[in-house]
Amino acid sequence: MPKSKRSKLVSLTKVSKKTKEHKNALMNEVQTNSEKWRYCWLFEVGAMRNAHLKTVRKLWKDSARIFFGRGAVMAKALGTSPAEEHRLGLSKLAIQIKGQVGLLFTDTEPQEVIEWFADFKQPDFARAGNVATSTVTLPVGPVLRHHSDPPEPFPHNEDPQLRKLGLTTSMVKGVPTLTAPHELCKKGKALTSEQAQLLKLTGVKMVTFRVALLSRWDSTTGEVVQIEDGGLSAEEKNAAAAVENDEDGDAEMMPSHSDLRMKAFSHSKPVSVSLRSVCICALLVGAWLTAALTRTKSPLTSLDLWREAHLQYSLDSNPVAIVEAKVFNFKKIELGRPGAAIANGVGDLAFVPFSKFSVEGKKNNLSVFIVSLDSKGKTLQIPLEKGGEGFWLSPLTLAIAVQGEQSSHIYAYDISVDPGLTTLTYAPPVLIGTLPSKTTANFRYNADTGNLVFSAFVYSDGNLSTVAQQDKERGERGNSGMVFDKTYVRHWDKWEGPKDQQLFVAQLKHENGLWALGNDIKSLLKGTKHYSPIGPFGGLDNFDVSTTHIIYATRDPRHSNAWEEKINIYIVPINGEGSPVELTSGAQSTAGYPIFNTQGTKVAWLEQDEEGRDADRTKIVIFDLKEKVRFRVAQHWDRSPETITFSKNDKFLYLTAGDEAKTKIFALPVPATPSHSSANPKFDSKYSKPVAITHSKSASGLQVLSEGKIVFSQSSFTSPNDVFVANGFKAFQDDILTENNAAIAGISIERITNFSTVDLGNKDLDTGEEFWFKGARGKRVQGWKFRPKGWKAGDVKKWPVVLIVHGGPQSAWEDQWSTRWNPNVFAQQGYFVIMINPTGSTTFGQEFSNAINRDWGGKPFVDLVLGWKHVLRTHPEIDADRALAAGASWGGYAMNWIQGHPEYGFEFKALVCHDGVSLLQSVHTRVFLSKTQIFDSTYLSYTTDELSLFKHEWGGNPWDPKSRKRSNKDNPALFVHKWSTPELLIHGSIDYRVPETESIAPFQALQQLGVPSRLIVFPDENHWVLKQGNSLKWHYEVFKWFDHEREDMNGTWVR
Repeated sequence: MPKSKRSKLVSLTKVSKKTKEHKNALMNEVQTNSEKWRYCWLFEVGAMRNAHLKTVRKLWKDSARIFFGRGAVMAKALGTSPAEEHRLGLSKLAIQIKGQVGLLFTDTEPQEVIEWFADFKQPDFARAGNVATSTVTLPVGPVLRHHSDPPEPFPHNEDPQLRKLGLTTSMVKGVPTLTAPHELCKKGKALTSEQAQLLKLTGVKMVTFRVALLSRWDSTTGEVVQIEDGGLSAEEKNAAAAVENDEDGDAEMMPSHSDLRMKAFSHSKPVSVSLRSVCICALLVGAWLTAALTRTKSPLTSLDLWREAHLQYSLDSNPVAIVEAKVFNFKKIELGRPGAAIANGVGDLAFVPFSKFSVEGKKNNLSVFIVSLDSKGKTLQIPLEKGGEGFWLSPLTLAIAVQGEQSSHIYAYDISVDPGLTTLTYAPPVLIGTLPSKTTANFRYNADTGNLVFSAFVYSDGNLSTVAQQDKERGERGNSGMVFDKTYVRHWDKWEGPKDQQLFVAQLKHENGLWALGNDIKSLLKGTKHYSPIGPFGGLDNFDVSTTHIIYATRDPRHSNAWEEKINIYIVPINGEGSPVELTSGAQSTAGYPIFNTQGTKVAWLEQDEEGRDADRTKIVIFDLKEKVRFRVAQHWDRSPETITFSKNDKFLYLTAGDEAKTKIFALPVPATPSHSSANPKFDSKYSKPVAITHSKSASGLQVLSEGKIVFSQSSFTSPNDVFVANGFKAFQDDILTENNAAIAGISIERITNFSTVDLGNKDLDTGEEFWFKGARGKRVQGWKFRPKGWKAGDVKKWPVVLIVHGGPQSAWEDQWSTRWNPNVFAQQGYFVIMINPTGSTTFGQEFSNAINRDWGGKPFVDLVLGWKHVLRTHPEIDADRALAAGASWGGYAMNWIQGHPEYGFEFKALVCHDGVSLLQSVHTRVFLSKTQIFDSTYLSYTTDELSLFKHEWGGNPWDPKSRKRSNKDNPALFVHKWSTPELLIHGSIDYRVPETESIAPFQALQQLGVPSRLIVFPDENHWVLKQGNSLKWHYEVFKWFDHEREDMNGTWVR
């Protein structure tokens, strides 16, 4: 070092002071905000951590301003005496500013602020000088890190650091190990620096970050109120000793919506706001179905007030005769249902699962279409009399696995293609092997290794060969009793039993022109308590296969119950000779869709952070198997990927994600692996936001082909799935890497099939028109409108209208085909159809989706009211006097909530509630008719299968006073005395997400109230109506109800 530097004097006490201008600017900011907001809160922070305070700032976005630190400046800005105070009463707050405190300016109602901060707590690591809250003793054995689950031992190279911090370790098999217990810290004693470091290294958290409210100033009165039980305890103040200074920051918070509600509804009493309970997700069901409904719940009712319901029921729309409605629905039921295309390894052929129901024959006819991807959609249909699951064995050989009574049989279909690519033919099927299980499914075949991986249901011993005998013994046990010692008891539509799915591998070789299935079947998960795919919806998206390994998703056996679900990703050798290794960090809640890259050197999957929240934003994770580094990409992108796949050169990820009510395909370059694992790595901007390839409709079944092509299936409001091929990706990838985003114009998309063109050609279906309006809190809200059959521009004819509300509530009406809630079916009957995506809907960003949290009866209905008024204002041809509404799951809840809130002004003439939620959690709350107990509104929160969803939505268990209070705010059962609109209730008996009593209870209440009502129960349906005959009955009943051509409601009518 030069002498000049060695001799340089450095002051250890000199402090860089803020300029006077900076302090004045800060004072002006505080004073300006005191004029802008109604309330100012004084708070202090326990176990201060900048990261957690930044989280608070982020969560309180848009309706608050937070200042922290610089107490003297804040006090001076407010004024420390009545003569100096900037506004009336602020001096009372200013004199309380002592030490590390902060100010929060907001308009949010006080009780909501108090409850929010009471709930927000973040565990963290203690620091030197903090008092230990418990005694921690490290046991004999390997020293473990508890950052992951299961805990992992420290690596050998960290042994010197452990010794330096006071541990007496020895190396055993390369792992730092204690030969005697070591008391790391003792409760009540101050922590030394070494102890604090060891607690952090071993993953033991002893302090909790929280914001403690001290007092509140109200600008309307000038009064300052002290918060009861506010402030930090002595122990917390000790934990806060090592505070990190944080400047004012631009914290944003959720605004109060009560004022918006009043303006939208113009009623004298504010609508009750609160929690949003849960329902269920919209998922595609089975290989043969392409559309899905949503989840939800509906409110219950009862009351002692007589309502003149008949005066409100006059609906004389009769838009189309019910007979014609049945005719169209026959066509819809008989319309073919294509699944997603699955291409062969070469990429020139694909097969598409296909089903077509015959009303006359009362049979669902199954087949597969072989589609040429290089010959303008030349197709070949192969009928499958016994059904089966398909997978490719070679470029020209398709396998079909058919489940039998005791075993499964695999057949090979050889495909022939003439040189001109004009004719496809197939040879009769050849039996190539039998598997000893009738439950085999989810086949993946690797032609290079001959490995055939599949799933099957087995007992806890994991022995596939003894399942048939165990089934026989169980069937002959002499009783039908089911015994449960833990949850789940039942899930979705089935009671939990002693069997679950595991993965197996067998050898399937092609030698001397013949296919031969080996007898040696290896169990890959035997003895692990791992079950994959995960029920009730898991399939091929739960695992992937490389030449050497299998990666799979499974519930963590240590967190496998109905109120806390944790799903991990594991990798295991495919030869069955190794144990599974967890790849997830342990910090995630759920994970899924694991995939290998082409080389097998990296894997990727999707995961969520927040426990119990199935609508949490999904993030993309990549794990480099060689470097053992895990990292996220596009982690701040405000959309939720649904599927992912690697490009052939492994330089890109292609994914599908919902974006503004369409499911689009996106491309994202894969960055170089960082030096260490991180949930928030720093990459160039091109790795941060995926680039859209498609911009309309809904894509699925994404598969990368060779030579820069992608095959995918796509549906819309006017058509079920068809096969499409996108070309031109080589130049597209190059331009993205050079950040030339204009290259998207180079992608060409070609439609390969037209499965439904002939059947739907003369229906003149409406593609749907988007509309946007300002909803709750001024947010832009999107909706769809469909014009009725026969509508003409400029026509003076008035048309009846139906509002259809989706379930979820975190779901969306997307531009995709549906076999259930299809808007064109209603439009074909002569109705204007309105479908709005209100607050809580997905595909519009996570903030919009989360905004329904604890507010089921609030902002979503502001949106529905404002959207309804927008539609009536812009379409005078709509007859508001002939308005109807329908919804399922949360949409059913919406029907029951609207029933009890006539001040919204909808004035619907009839409602349809399908599998809705009638009973919100409300412990010790009953609704009575006269003196008769009608229902216990705790019911649903205890009987639904997914307890974790309700626990998250309500912020606690159903017996907790706070969550009970929240649920009561939005409980439709408390407004039954206002119910008067005729309502049709429909439910499936094997719906265990929202049990059938949720429809029986409101039906019985409506009957006692004298309100016209009808209940339809499908004993063999779950949350969705899946059987074609039942779907026909469903539509018949709905349109008959709407058309007011029904029979006497006083009697029982069964058809």
